[in-house]
Amino acid sequence: MKGSRIAMIVFLVAMLGACSWVPRPIREYKIDIQQGNVLTQDMVAQLRPGLSRDQVRFILGTPVLTDMFHGNRWDYVYRLQKGSTGEVELRQFSTFFDDDDRLVRVGGDVAAMQSGDASTVPDNRMREIDLGSVPEGTAAPPIEEKGFFGRMTESLGF
Repeated sequence: MKGSRIAMIVFLVAMLGACSWVPRPIREYKIDIQQGNVLTQDMVAQLRPGLSRDQVRFILGTPVLTDMFHGNRWDYVYRLQKGSTGEVELRQFSTFFDDDDRLVRVGGDVAAMQSGDASTVPDNRMREIDLGSVPEGTAAPPIEEKGFFGRMTESLGF
């Protein structure tokens, strides 16, 4: 009789341990899952028409998507899933280049704003930005010259 009680208790404890139900006051911690490129308004504001691919890569980072069918387009995608609420935030930004590998235009839901426009938020999340409207006095940054080691490896034939 004592053995059957112990066996019943062990059986009930094993069944309770196998349950997937968690009491309401006890919540598991879920982390925020962040994927892709984080783009800020400051990064996008640095873009100017005529920038080379290397200069755009330096400013925005390596793109998540480079489509072999659209070689003149880079896509920067960002996804954040909040663990506490399960909300998903998606952002997409694209850069377009001409045949000379120079930046022509950008599009997406991160808007290029002027310094005084920081308080305004664009109504349309997906919009195309005309880089041709940048003031005339603003020039593209110069392409950097090779440094000491770059010149040395080039002279050695590497």
